[in-house]
Amino acid sequence: MRAWVLKRRERTRHLIELGGLVQKSGLVELANDDRAVLYGAFLEIANTLGGENRDQITVLWRRRGSRAFKSPSDG
Repeated sequence: MRAWVLKRRERTRHLIELGGLVQKSGLVELANDDRAVLYGAFLEIANTLGGENRDQITVLWRRRGSRAFKSPSDG
């Protein structure tokens, strides 16, 4: 199989997984499936990660995410 096909499939799978995280987080329902709201929220996250507290924020968010992945109530 050609390399570009494999790269495209890899990228597609990655994007699907990211979309699954958005769905799993409950954001789709909370934002009433409004893509402008979701995009605005993502821009806010990006802005936060671009700030001075990046390291502390990523540690906090990583802990929360890890706990949520391990939680039995995790959808």
